[in-house]
Amino acid sequence: MSIPETGAPIENVDALLDLLADCAAHADEEDVDLLAHSLQCGQRLREVAPDDLELQVSGLVHDVGTALVPNAPDRHARTGADAVRTLLGARVARLVAGHAEAKRYLVAVDASYRAALSARSIVTLAAQGGPLGQREVAAFARGRDAEALVTLRHADDAAKVPGAAVAGLDSWRPSITALVTARRG
Repeated sequence: MSIPETGAPIENVDALLDLLADCAAHADEEDVDLLAHSLQCGQRLREVAPDDLELQVSGLVHDVGTALVPNAPDRHARTGADAVRTLLGARVARLVAGHAEAKRYLVAVDASYRAALSARSIVTLAAQGGPLGQREVAAFARGRDAEALVTLRHADDAAKVPGAAVAGLDSWRPSITALVTARRG
């Protein structure tokens, strides 16, 4: 395997797929391992945003920071974003970096949202800073890709179903390759 070292950028599609495959060894205290979670999240985004390849791929890779630095929920989003930026581009990195903040935003603006979170997500919410304050909510709502981040967050929350039938990791190679090729084109 060519899994990158912690903090190192992921340099090619094979290394990214190896890292995602390694996610099967991490459960992060949820009902599914990180690979199953990632595949479910990516699949949900394929369904709800079929024309947004960057959003779909961000769903697939949003938790790679947890595999790279386990037990660091306060920085997993930033770690993952830093790891994928060179390969997948600024927007995918921005979406990965912002998915934890999107949870904080949704908890602040939707009273019913917190009740729907998994037990682990509630624990990590505290480590990530809790609900956003009023100014932070306004800044998030005005921010770049706010709608995409909320869509990603909802897919993230729903992607924890044991035994869910989704396409395997190999099905993502063409999409990731197309994204990388388009960026470098």
